[in-house]
Amino acid sequence: MSASPAAADLAGEAHVAHSGEGGLLPPRRGAVVSWLFFDWAAQPFFTLVTTFVFAPYFASALAATPAQGQALWGYATAAAGLSIALLAPVLGAIADRTGARKPWIAGFSVPLLVGSAALWFAVPGEPWAIAIALVGFAVATLGVEFATVFNNAMMPDLVPRARLGRLSGNGWALGYAGGLVSLVIALGLMAASPQTGLTMLGLEPIFGLDPATRAGDRASGPFSAIWYVVFVLPLFLLVPDVPRRPVTLGAAVRQGLGDLAATLREARADRRMVLFLAANMVYKDGLVALFAFGGIYAAGVLGWSSIEIGTFGILLTITGTFGAVIGGRLDDRLGPKRVISGALLVLILCGLGLVSVDRDTVFFVVEVSPAQPGAGLFSSLPEQMFLVLGGLLGAAAGPLQAASRTLLVHVSPPGAMTRYFGLFALSGKVTSFLAPLLVGLVTAATASQAAGMAVILLFFAAGLALLTRVADRPH
Repeated sequence: MSASPAAADLAGEAHVAHSGEGGLLPPRRGAVVSWLFFDWAAQPFFTLVTTFVFAPYFASALAATPAQGQALWGYATAAAGLSIALLAPVLGAIADRTGARKPWIAGFSVPLLVGSAALWFAVPGEPWAIAIALVGFAVATLGVEFATVFNNAMMPDLVPRARLGRLSGNGWALGYAGGLVSLVIALGLMAASPQTGLTMLGLEPIFGLDPATRAGDRASGPFSAIWYVVFVLPLFLLVPDVPRRPVTLGAAVRQGLGDLAATLREARADRRMVLFLAANMVYKDGLVALFAFGGIYAAGVLGWSSIEIGTFGILLTITGTFGAVIGGRLDDRLGPKRVISGALLVLILCGLGLVSVDRDTVFFVVEVSPAQPGAGLFSSLPEQMFLVLGGLLGAAAGPLQAASRTLLVHVSPPGAMTRYFGLFALSGKVTSFLAPLLVGLVTAATASQAAGMAVILLFFAAGLALLTRVADRPH
């Protein structure tokens, strides 16, 4: 895929970037585009495994019921989130002492690849299939999230601060585009309906993937791993890294832990930082749960198969791509706080609309005709309403995440970027087990997927309330 004009713009501006931390020489042309491709490389795991292919397969084919599948998936997501929360700040502080970020990205790529590949062995009917699926998913999630922490910390060395919004937005946009392409490949060539034996494009699955054992759905894990290996290479080859420092690992651990303690004291003394990290903690919890359960919810409430869910995913990635690009420009013009606030309002309103929909009802009480057999994709009003609201959700999710990491750069002191991105990951994960856990518990208690999903809206509203108290810092 060729780089977008916006990405080329950033690459052209890279020669004026100044290092915020490591005293790097200005990045060479192409370094910015290569950095952007990390998002392209990593996104298929989130798109295919976390949301649109493997997660619905887990709920519909491995778990006893969709509600049980949603609950179990929530527990696995919660366990991975808690582990990330505990370790990310510590590892970020140590990494600031060792210097280079690429070795950390390479190291955490290993569990991403191993966990993703393991999903292939979660075969329906096998005694250990559920355990393999949950452990593989949790391990891969740990790997990709930690690698992202160190990738994000490279941002201030690539472009001037006045262009960070565009850099972050374009990264998310390219990630969504990678998710879209990978989803089309997975649904068009690999994952087939067990009833018809054909993929979304009406083809037999490639490589002899057996629809009866849902081999195409299981292959989304290994496919994500292969995709990552291929497209993360430009980052390692072309993006400059801060130099390694001559320090032993033991000394780096001791010094890093000391730095972390100092960073926590500094952050606690900065009211804006405290409020922003608290807001990020709450609304990111909701976003994690939304991504984890979106496909599962559609499968259970509307009875969608992998074909409908995949088509829905394609729509979301398209709207997400445009939303991230536009959001990046609004970020540079209006500031990241306003972009985040607007995105949260959209998520709240559209999320409320989504939980009001089931197969024969919209807005909770308005009864409509359900989809008729053989009527074609998305023929009923609830399905169409779900598509529209979901598309708006996708358009808001990209700017929310992109502007959040931009705002973190703006409020962080120079020279401690990885440490603060570690705190950023901590704030995004320290309670990220809470929203999925509450979704799982409420779903289990009420036997209602809609009731469980409604919990997510409370997290978005609380995050917005905290964000309104964050004073704008001049650029």
